[in-house]
Amino acid sequence: MPNASELRELEIEELENRLAEYRREMLNLRFQLATGQLDNVVRLSVVRKDVARVLTILRDREIALAEGRDAGPVPAAPPVRRRPVRELEAEDGTEETVVRRSRARAEKVEEASDAVEDGDEAVPDDDGDGDEEDQ
Repeated sequence: MPNASELRELEIEELENRLAEYRREMLNLRFQLATGQLDNVVRLSVVRKDVARVLTILRDREIALAEGRDAGPVPAAPPVRRRPVRELEAEDGTEETVVRRSRARAEKVEEASDAVEDGDEAVPDDDGDGDEEDQ
């Protein structure tokens, strides 16, 4: 099973030959399925996808030719990037860096650290379910 980038490197004549070959194979697989002789039914969907791949590449080239541009490989979409994390210096001026993702989370952490520094036994509830202990 060739992938799309391998197929894009082929000439139009070779793509048309592959398309005819895949269609013949799909016809044979459908006959085998109808007569109960097909052992690997997954092969039918693989060949169907190969036909679709070749047709897509041929159509891309046809459109590129009509628009007068190169029919090279289509670049992949860039990966989705997460929102950047802001780094702030610690409030006491030390070299330590504090990473803050959201103001609400930072406030919860600050409340918890204040409670621990003051010697309070009950740490403020972090998950909002009302109980102070998490099991």
